[in-house]
Amino acid sequence: MILRTIDDLDAPALRHFRTLRRPEEHLREGLFIAEGEKVAARMFRSGLDVVSVLLTPECLEVHRATLEDLSPGMEVFVASKELLQTIVGFPLHQGIMALGRVPPARAINEILASSPRPWLLAALDGLTNAENVGVLVRNAAAFGVTAMVVGETSSSPYLRRAVRNSMGTVFRMPVVHSAFLPSLLEDLRDEHGVPVIAADADAGAQPLHSCDLRGDVCLVFGSEGAGLRPEVLERCQERVVIPMQEGVDSLNVASASAAVLYEAVRQRGLA
Repeated sequence: MILRTIDDLDAPALRHFRTLRRPEEHLREGLFIAEGEKVAARMFRSGLDVVSVLLTPECLEVHRATLEDLSPGMEVFVASKELLQTIVGFPLHQGIMALGRVPPARAINEILASSPRPWLLAALDGLTNAENVGVLVRNAAAFGVTAMVVGETSSSPYLRRAVRNSMGTVFRMPVVHSAFLPSLLEDLRDEHGVPVIAADADAGAQPLHSCDLRGDVCLVFGSEGAGLRPEVLERCQERVVIPMQEGVDSLNVASASAAVLYEAVRQRGLA
């Protein structure tokens, strides 16, 4: 690593750390920010390409050995806590941030061919809230999801807030970005024989516990407001709903995903 001590944040190489509020710009460059002690540490161990790191002297001593094992040309910028406190979100980034390259896109066929069965897939439709996407990724990792399918109307799990809310579990989750989610779901159903099941609170959905989730399955989650698009629902063979008390019509999608994925794991005898 190349150590550089800095006393201001104006250097061009620090541009991405100064623009934390513009994560979409970072994504267009194929980059993302990991912030906070645990998330950064998981990134360092993930095998992903770390471009640069910005941290306090105290954090450097904690992570020095790990950083020395990464790319010899990687720049590590060291700044005082007082200087880093001028960057928005200090209580969250905790004095350490890392700039990484988004991993290359993966095809669903490639992931399925190398994954043991039964497959458990989670697809996202219309999830634009990065925090919800991040929590859903964390839930998916916790319950052993084979791959996450991100539809074209959903936010990337590599947006800064999504990475943070996933607690770095996105680094171990295979992610497929779909140009048109309905077509991908149709291929899963017709070419791979994977049942596609919508988590949907509308009338006609069957109780979650009555649906057989023991085999290959793709569970589709939509936004709390609009739900799943009609063209997505058309590709789903079944709809499931989480039974709940009268007067409560839905859960936050991140909470709902935890319940649905747990039920799949429970039926498979893994819980």
